[in-house]
Amino acid sequence: MDRHVPFDGLHNFRDLGGYATSDGRRTRPGLVYRADALSKLSEGTPDWDRFLALGIRTVVDLRHPWEADQRGRVPAHPSFGYHNISIEHRFYDQSAQAPDVAPGPYLAERYAEVAEDGTAEIRAALELIAASAAAGEPLVLHCAGGKDRTGQLSALVLLLLGVPEDTVVEDYSLTELAAPALLADWRARHGGRAPTWPWVGRAPGEVMRLFLAWQNERYGSVEGYVTKALGMDATALSATLREHLLEPAPAEGTLGRDGGTDLEFRLAVSADAPALVRLRDRAALWQLARGIDQWRVGEKDEAHFRARMADGEVWLAHADGRLAGAWEIWWDDPAAWGPRPPEAGYLHRLMTAPHTAPRGTGARMLARAEARVAEHGRSLARLDCLAANSRLRAYYEAAGYTVVGEQAAKPHGLGSPYAVTLLEKRLSP
Repeated sequence: MDRHVPFDGLHNFRDLGGYATSDGRRTRPGLVYRADALSKLSEGTPDWDRFLALGIRTVVDLRHPWEADQRGRVPAHPSFGYHNISIEHRFYDQSAQAPDVAPGPYLAERYAEVAEDGTAEIRAALELIAASAAAGEPLVLHCAGGKDRTGQLSALVLLLLGVPEDTVVEDYSLTELAAPALLADWRARHGGRAPTWPWVGRAPGEVMRLFLAWQNERYGSVEGYVTKALGMDATALSATLREHLLEPAPAEGTLGRDGGTDLEFRLAVSADAPALVRLRDRAALWQLARGIDQWRVGEKDEAHFRARMADGEVWLAHADGRLAGAWEIWWDDPAAWGPRPPEAGYLHRLMTAPHTAPRGTGARMLARAEARVAEHGRSLARLDCLAANSRLRAYYEAAGYTVVGEQAAKPHGLGSPYAVTLLEKRLSP
């Protein structure tokens, strides 16, 4: 699933379900959402109908009361209760910061300030979340852009559920996919001018990583923060959240809920290009949150994928009707391999939907890609990976690929070269 729930006027409405915890369970979908300002909803519109269809029973608005007064709030409706809980005490104008202010330290310091000033409000918000979870009722948290205050509280909930820090960082950085639309909204509210600070609406993972490092250094852990700063029983709170917001653990010896899911493969067509861009950007954020600096959001646009469809092949894998992964096949690759005879197919952008693709999707896509290359009479499957990415290299070696060289300066999508390891596998006819 794509975590962003589609709306016309909301850009950062996301489901916190589907994340794996450290003990192998998953967060339940459809119970906790995070969003940008719900004041953009209007009664009698398709967006309003979509919102009501989610069955949300509690709305937690984390903005300052004056923000709700000036910019509006979600329309009242008997199906849900509205709570305005401003966890931020001192307003800070990000848009007015100097262009050279680094987002990581600046925003992490602001989050630390909120964590210590807004303890009463954060505690009240967590109590609402716990009560909503115990009742099995969907809840949504929101602020203005769904990034800072919402991101901070969402991180707290995910950590208490046992979601690893890398995944928490990734969830925070998913706002990057909504950043262009959030910036457009800001400009529309300010007469079309651009903000002074170029990071408005952006959510680099470094911000959350620095904030979590501060939290761990000061309080020892998320439980330490909840106990010492919020004055709550962290063990009881975590137990309540896990009981109601996590799916049951898979039976011992099984593959888990996705182990037997069938995959359907088909060639991509031009209309699939937007979905391919989004899939790649999500995969890039997954990598960056884990220290793999190879892909960046926005590097490959729709034109790239349409060009690859014309010059080679782009394949999609679907599971239960949802996009689970994709890959490209090229019939030559001189940038990495130099001039070669027509003996190989070159595999690129083998990518799976983070957290939601069935287990083994990557291996099954790789096998299908190799079969396709063999169908074209080619005896070799070739690919490359970032030379510094030892984990990915080991994955391909385990799949039967052999390292045959290194390209020290493969051209990068943004113009700067980088070193790649070249691997190939001989295919059966």
